[in-house]
Amino acid sequence: MKTNARDGMPRAFWGLLFMSVSSKKSGGKNSFVMQAGILAAAGIIVRIIGILYRAPLTGIIGDEGNGYYTHAYNIYTIILLIASYSIPSAMSKVVSQYLAIGENKNAMRIVKMAFLYVIVVGGIASALTYFGAPYLVESRSVPVLRIFTPTIFLSGILGVFRGFFQSLRTMIPTSVSQIIEQILNAVVSVFAAWVLIRLTVTGDQSILAMRGAMGSAMGTGCGVLVALIFMIITVLRRKDKIADAFSIEKSDYHILTDRETLKIILTVVTPFILSTFIYNFSTSLNQTIYTKIMKLFYGMPENMIATNYGIFAGKAVVIANIPIALSSAMSSAIIPSISTAFAAGDTDRARSQVGTAVRATMLVSIPCAAGFIALSEPITRVLFPQKASLKTASMLLVSISITVIFYALSTLTNAVLQGIGRVNTPVHHATAALVIQTVVLVVLLRFTGFGLYALSIAMIVYSFIMCLLNQLAVRKALSYKQEVFRTFIIPIYAAAFMGVFAYASYTIVYKYLPSNILALLFAMIVSVFIYGILILRRGAFGREEIRSLPKGASVEKALDRLGLLKHSDKKNQTKGDAKV
Repeated sequence: MKTNARDGMPRAFWGLLFMSVSSKKSGGKNSFVMQAGILAAAGIIVRIIGILYRAPLTGIIGDEGNGYYTHAYNIYTIILLIASYSIPSAMSKVVSQYLAIGENKNAMRIVKMAFLYVIVVGGIASALTYFGAPYLVESRSVPVLRIFTPTIFLSGILGVFRGFFQSLRTMIPTSVSQIIEQILNAVVSVFAAWVLIRLTVTGDQSILAMRGAMGSAMGTGCGVLVALIFMIITVLRRKDKIADAFSIEKSDYHILTDRETLKIILTVVTPFILSTFIYNFSTSLNQTIYTKIMKLFYGMPENMIATNYGIFAGKAVVIANIPIALSSAMSSAIIPSISTAFAAGDTDRARSQVGTAVRATMLVSIPCAAGFIALSEPITRVLFPQKASLKTASMLLVSISITVIFYALSTLTNAVLQGIGRVNTPVHHATAALVIQTVVLVVLLRFTGFGLYALSIAMIVYSFIMCLLNQLAVRKALSYKQEVFRTFIIPIYAAAFMGVFAYASYTIVYKYLPSNILALLFAMIVSVFIYGILILRRGAFGREEIRSLPKGASVEKALDRLGLLKHSDKKNQTKGDAKV
């Protein structure tokens, strides 16, 4: 690859990075699906890196160090949720709406005010966290939490840059920055933990564990810092391309005042923050309820409670969350697209985008859930090979596998409601779901012997209620009908067969070649082919949709040669159309 000496980076790389910003076709019907695919791929890579580096890190800092780190990280996450986590989604929604109606100056004022907002709020949050650390965590977690404080400030600025590019409907800068951030996080976390422990002259294992946890916290900050530098360089190098995106403007309109701009930021960001906070708070609440009930009513020792909950949240839930990267990516991609369509009064286009996004999400989420059921133990053994908890972790993964589908739908419909201006609706739904699942969890823990499986049931209840309430709200707001046959029936049918083949192929290969990794890899390859063939043969994709993909005509010809496409699209359209 040739490199321009003055630019210092490959031209092809920067061309790819900004092809969405400069393309006139970026607002096309399926462009947000392509952008979501890019972001989803990055999200999955990030999650895989996040899982892989935890093993060597835990080997260095030990369970005790991991405890100090986790305690500080949980507080850091809550503060980050309040200070800046929702900025990218909120930014992309507001800026894209103003760009859609040609009020570019107002769009840029929103961007500038967002920077001011995160600098002020992030600075205050960082200062309060640093000085308030002794009141927020236990003594040996205090220095760990203080190392996180600069990251709170930097994350807000990084979030504005990511939200800005998402409003232009390009997810490539965000995707690349996320991968860079996670790679630096993994490398620096492991290296810094190792160095700090080596430089500590003491035989006190608790001090060593604390220093290792501090090194791990440094990795998070370094990752965010390097990702922010990357985004700044990206903006500076392609500022002309970005200016082109702001070139079409109305001749006469009201310019927002600073007061009006700040009011818009606060009005939009606050519901996003509340929704995100409540959406994520269920995990912490469930942990507290489980701990208190097991300790008070069953006399379970604290170390056993921590171990059991670690198997559930640190293994089964971590694995189940991997495919949620697609719905998160689709949500980030659909907010600016649906906001633009809704602001322009194009409800038909908004409905079409919702239908496409839901179908794309289900085509991936449903087989992932089936795969977790069929291959739970082999998957768990690869990622978390500890024999003592392998069976429990794999069974818990099976028990929560259905939540992959529910969380995928609820995450996506959250974004749809926020994109059409119903920003408070997900907050109400999340609150209702939280109350109901809490009652269910308390009853199950107190009056049954379900134990950890009570957490699984509560997780299913919460995700299902969110999914149901959001879907009803979207249907009412957009007079929306979800196509059923190709969106749900075909994927479920194909995933069921895929699961059977996956389990059988793994069992046969492992019997004659007792290698878990090789048998699992073979089963996954077989599963992908079986599922792909079945959804194509049953008409999950129409020819027009395939042609809309990059190199779609070539893909269509190749699939025709293999006999995997139906000859008529008419049978593939709205068969089984019904309300959901």
